[in-house]
Amino acid sequence: MSQVAEVNGLKLVYEDGGQGTAIVTLHGGPGMGSRAGDWAAFQPLTDNYRLISYDQRGNGESEGAEPYSHAQFVADLEALRQQLGLGKIVVLGGSYGGFLALEYALAHPENLHAVILRDTAASNRFQGTSKERALSSGFPMDEETLDRLFSGQVRDNDDFRTSYAMIQPLYTVERDPAAEAERLARIPFRYETHNWAFSRNQPGYDLTGRLGEITVPVLVTVGRHDWITPLEASEELAAALPQSELVVFEHSGHSPQLEERERYLTVVRDFLARHVPATA
Repeated sequence: MSQVAEVNGLKLVYEDGGQGTAIVTLHGGPGMGSRAGDWAAFQPLTDNYRLISYDQRGNGESEGAEPYSHAQFVADLEALRQQLGLGKIVVLGGSYGGFLALEYALAHPENLHAVILRDTAASNRFQGTSKERALSSGFPMDEETLDRLFSGQVRDNDDFRTSYAMIQPLYTVERDPAAEAERLARIPFRYETHNWAFSRNQPGYDLTGRLGEITVPVLVTVGRHDWITPLEASEELAAALPQSELVVFEHSGHSPQLEERERYLTVVRDFLARHVPATA
């Protein structure tokens, strides 16, 4: 059952299950992401760990207010950790949530057992590669729409929905149009959050020079066919993070936790067993 926490003046909605060391998930897709995907994917971990998945400010069912900066997202996570009395945690960040996981690791290393990254990057320098892959994918693509998405110039929620529908087929190796339509209908689009993230946060996002400061164990996972945060981005992370291990999912795009779910959970469990106490 969903719960609500008042964090930095806003109500954030979260799911909380299991006992032991807490794993806190950070969803991606600012302005369209929510706790739902991570909660569904990682709920099996509640047999040994406490799992918390929340809608970040301006996302899902949580309240929104500017700023939607990385610093504010990190401050919200830290306030939630304190409010729930979690002690040291594992942060599991996917895609844009991986950016925030890295930022949190730099800001609050003393509060971490470990970090799990999924299909993410340490900078925005692969954005050009992503655009090229989209345009050469064979799916109908409008370059102007792509440019507006990447630069945070979405006009409203209807425009956001239409724009995302265009790129949705790029995310998985095996297409399921019925599942895509169902997912599109469930996405809680909030274009203001997206625009802030991609017009203000993304242009200056570059943590490559600071990755050596993150000394906790880090599991870097990626789908080999990811179009938007490509394999090279995860290879760069793994090479620069002092205590990292890289696992590539050969039959996945951007979401190996869904496309190769059983193997993904096995990899995560193995990493946690080696680096994280099951009891808090």
